[in-house]
Amino acid sequence: MDLSSAVITFRETLEAALVVGIMLVFLYRVKQQKFNRYVYLGIFFAVIASIVAAVLFQTVAGGFEGRAEQLFEGSTMVLAAALLSWMIVWMFRQRMHLKRHVEERVSRAVEKQEKLELFLLSFVAVFREGVETVIFLGAAAFASGQNVFVGGALGIAFALGISYLFFTAAKKVNLRMFFNVTSLLLVLFAAGLVAHGVHEFQEAQVLPMTVEHVWNTNWLLNEKGFLGDLAKSLFGYNGDPSLLEVIAYGAYLAVIGFVFARINRASGSSVALGKS
Repeated sequence: MDLSSAVITFRETLEAALVVGIMLVFLYRVKQQKFNRYVYLGIFFAVIASIVAAVLFQTVAGGFEGRAEQLFEGSTMVLAAALLSWMIVWMFRQRMHLKRHVEERVSRAVEKQEKLELFLLSFVAVFREGVETVIFLGAAAFASGQNVFVGGALGIAFALGISYLFFTAAKKVNLRMFFNVTSLLLVLFAAGLVAHGVHEFQEAQVLPMTVEHVWNTNWLLNEKGFLGDLAKSLFGYNGDPSLLEVIAYGAYLAVIGFVFARINRASGSSVALGKS
């Protein structure tokens, strides 16, 4: 089982469930449950649209061979890494006021009787995560060469369970801890996708090979063994990477680390200003 797929679907499902849950809890609190059906309709059509996107992705992915396949897989991995990075950074920035932002939009929609707004809010929340999941799972499958269905299904089930606990007994769930841990795992996974994407571009002869193998640690941790395969699917481990793969992996971690450091400094400055 590819564990990276479980981490991906867990995060994506949890983010969508949080937005939808905030909407439903707010409607319950203001005694406007009559609008719930528009939220549910948005979820339903978003799931259908996500399934259509998955079918289209598989159809397109299956139509390439040889060098074109390598280019497509490499591009998908790099795109997935970019989307993952954007998603992690966005959630990191929104973590302090996501609830307030969603509740304000729902409040305005209820006040103005804008049923379409409620539909679109839930639809976009679920469909956005659905499309991202399709791309991420596709990239994970290319990188690991494994079936991602089982891991993906487990991630969805776990996220729904956590969401239920959060909205029925919030004290039992530390969402901040979950987001911190899964963010770290996804950052390492994204770094691995960048390195794997570089490898595919080298195979397609778009990027130079330079030094083909910087080191070989397969004697210590074989990437085809159980632990090596686990490290490959989760962190992008490669027992004998090229120089460009190593540079790409390290450069990605350096850039994302710099971005998070700036966000933290900005958040700290905002808090300090608010107290002064």
